[in-house]
Amino acid sequence: RDVRPPRKVKDVLPDYPAIARAAGVQGAVILEASIDERGHVTGASLLRSIPLLDQAAIDAVLQWQYEPAIVDGKAEPVTLTVTVNFVARDAPDVR
Repeated sequence: RDVRPPRKVKDVLPDYPAIARAAGVQGAVILEASIDERGHVTGASLLRSIPLLDQAAIDAVLQWQYEPAIVDGKAEPVTLTVTVNFVARDAPDVR
């Protein structure tokens, strides 16, 4: 089989929740993202949760766009594991 994995072409950074930043909450939220045959993210579910950051991570990932996965010359839906990192010192004051 000739397989080409999906490639991210649009990345949207998460909005760092002010309450999480103020509390110094940071880390990686890991999601399972469903990518359709057009490269759109159609769903995201939590694999590793940080409660104050989860929704911001999901909201960002749902806006990502991919070149679709190609299997034997045909676009196919796939599921990917994706990581959204939050680092308090890198968070802008206003987004």
